[in-house]
Amino acid sequence: MGQEKYQFDTLKIHAAYRPEDHNGAVSVPIYQTAAFDFGSEARGERLFSNEEVGFLYTRVGNPTVDVLEKRIAALHGAAAAVAFSSGMAAITNTLLGVTVGGGRILTTYSLYGGTVDSFKKVFPKYGVEFDWSENFAKPEKLEKEIKEDTKAIYVESISNPITELYDIQALADLAHKHGIPLIVDNTFATPYLFNPIEYGADIVLYSATKNLSGHGNVIAGLAVEAGGFDWSNGKFPALTEKYYTLRTREGEERSFIEVFPGFPFSARLRFIGLNFFGASLGPFDAYLVLLGLETLSERIEKQLKNANQIISFLQKNEHVAWVKYPSIAAGRQKELADKYFAKGAGTVFSFGLKGNKEQKNAFLDALNLFSFHVNVGDARSLIVNSPQTTHSELTGEEQKKAKLPEETIRVSVGLESADDLIQDLKQALKIAF
Repeated sequence: MGQEKYQFDTLKIHAAYRPEDHNGAVSVPIYQTAAFDFGSEARGERLFSNEEVGFLYTRVGNPTVDVLEKRIAALHGAAAAVAFSSGMAAITNTLLGVTVGGGRILTTYSLYGGTVDSFKKVFPKYGVEFDWSENFAKPEKLEKEIKEDTKAIYVESISNPITELYDIQALADLAHKHGIPLIVDNTFATPYLFNPIEYGADIVLYSATKNLSGHGNVIAGLAVEAGGFDWSNGKFPALTEKYYTLRTREGEERSFIEVFPGFPFSARLRFIGLNFFGASLGPFDAYLVLLGLETLSERIEKQLKNANQIISFLQKNEHVAWVKYPSIAAGRQKELADKYFAKGAGTVFSFGLKGNKEQKNAFLDALNLFSFHVNVGDARSLIVNSPQTTHSELTGEEQKKAKLPEETIRVSVGLESADDLIQDLKQALKIAF
């Protein structure tokens, strides 16, 4: 297509797909098959020696999933992307991929609660340790916490649920100074609002369950590799060691960097992560994400408009103690919002109510339009008391470090009428107070 000529809204619909290659199908077909016929023994040899790119088995690659991966890569200007069966699978495979044989990840408590819990309970049992820093807003202090065996810096572009922002460019510069990648979970922002790769991020992660697909009907994840990071600097031997399965026809063993120089990390995610851990995205689920992706810009623009109106209402309400959203913040948070989020700082915000726990619970129970559950990025408006649900895994001390007050209520704004949503909040506040 000459995709480099096209802008975001064209790429989200057309990138990585040619109808003439798929029997003229205008919509990406669902290749609901477990395996693919090689056609001949000679072609089988070419495929298994990586002389020819093609499909072998849907656990490792599928044409429907392939379009999604390449489309997402195109939207980021990235080297490659790998789809997973969930956002947590994308996180897990990525972090296990950068810490093969052990290592440390430098991160913050300002993350999704499930991410924090997995970092505490699961990864240490596999030799991966985490350093939890409160200095992400101060890169000069954060640098002192990088150790000899630190393998990556991990952060969310918009933190869940308190919508904290960090200087991604400064974090990328710091990571690269020490020969390690910056990994950014960009779930809340999506590449429409913010592309971390443009500011130096090396790997971008998504729960595609959220805004990317946008309809609350699929579980999916993505890992996007920017390309250009020096994986051969000695800190990542899993990418430079020779593998028998990557051998040439003549039997010469090769490394992932040798066979896939432009995207060795993504190649290893596919051939090790998907192949052996098996958290593959199915073709029908990939199709649902592709459908949602086609309306990404339009959905988010409407949700941003709704969010601004709802935030304005809550800021003026006598029963609301505070509202947290980057574009209405002061000081450094506002500066970062202006620098990185020119279109808007996402479709999620948090607020706190005055009054007691019973009044907060009464407010939540009185809502009619807002769905009370733990997803975000849906076409429907959602609400949840994060400290007691999505972040209940964090101890009281950890919630303080994540700047997460006990009264926090998280809102994910949908596509309904803003007037109707505000009226729903009004009536619920009236009942509660």
